[in-house]
Amino acid sequence: MKCPQCGSDLEMDFHRKIPLMMCYNCGYIEGRNLGRKIKKETNYEHLKKLNFNEMVAFLSGELKLPEEKISNWLDDAAE
Repeated sequence: MKCPQCGSDLEMDFHRKIPLMMCYNCGYIEGRNLGRKIKKETNYEHLKKLNFNEMVAFLSGELKLPEEKISNWLDDAAE
């Protein structure tokens, strides 16, 4: 079962009297919202947080190009 708030998998929480499905990612509990809202992050916001190697891996996956090509292209652009 997927979390309606963030989309990750819900897990059964047995730490209560009545077991409930709970999302450990955002805190959603079956049938109610804890008030935290997840802001959807754009690709540009995500890229700003990555270091160079993570950015190359992310771009190569999205563009379906070899990591070497993107790394060389970014190095040339920086000079």
